[in-house]
Amino acid sequence: MQTYEYRVLPAPTRGEKLKGAKTTEERYAQTLAQVMNVQAREGWEFQRAETLPAEERAGLTRTRTVYLTLLVFRRAVEAGTAAEPAVPQLSVMAPAGPTPKLGPAI
Repeated sequence: MQTYEYRVLPAPTRGEKLKGAKTTEERYAQTLAQVMNVQAREGWEFQRAETLPAEERAGLTRTRTVYLTLLVFRRAVEAGTAAEPAVPQLSVMAPAGPTPKLGPAI
């Protein structure tokens, strides 16, 4: 059975000024092609583009939903050599020194 690892990148939001690209569509297409070619040189195969909802802060107490376009790439990993997942590990550290004693609530 083949095992894969995945890389997800945000899609470009605008096309860069590139030689030979005159229209917005041409600039965006060439910019997107550059991103995809860089990933391909590193062994990543383009799978699909996805638009997914995400929450972001809007002011101090509110949030709003925005939609992000992401590019999904994958590459094969040999069995037994799978890289560790790049998931951040959360850890809780105990405060240094003695725990302060709290007085009665007023």
